[in-house]
Amino acid sequence: TQMAAAKVPAGWVQRAAAAHVVYVPEPRHAVEVKAQEEHLARWLTRRIDVPVKLFDLRAQGFELVGGRLLPDGSGKSAQLMYQDAQGLRVTVYLRKPDTPTDAAFRYERQGDLGVFYWVESGAGYALVGALPKEQLLVLAESIYRQHPQAGAAASAAR
Repeated sequence: TQMAAAKVPAGWVQRAAAAHVVYVPEPRHAVEVKAQEEHLARWLTRRIDVPVKLFDLRAQGFELVGGRLLPDGSGKSAQLMYQDAQGLRVTVYLRKPDTPTDAAFRYERQGDLGVFYWVESGAGYALVGALPKEQLLVLAESIYRQHPQAGAAASAAR
């Protein structure tokens, strides 16, 4: 049905939150590939079959730590981790959605964590962090504006 397609499956959003909880506390092994390794985006893009962009969140005070590949339901997903000057971390979880339907921004709380998630141009995004909703939204909007198709859509609209 049309309704079922429009609803973003909560399963992958819960997995995004679970992965955040597992890896964020790790002092030394938080990521599989460090941010300085330039093949990070290419490697993850090939593995999850979704264009992975290393989002620049420095204007919001967050530096990229690196990323990792994760099993995800029937497929694979990527997790990018960012950290601010206080050592607070947020993660961006990316995957190929089960249904190729775009879905608007949604917000969910999972315990201490806030999660913004959406599906755009054949990629599912979930931003996870123990931050106030407003601060998380600023980061989510920055990621949304930077996603690989955002530029193409904007130039097509001109």
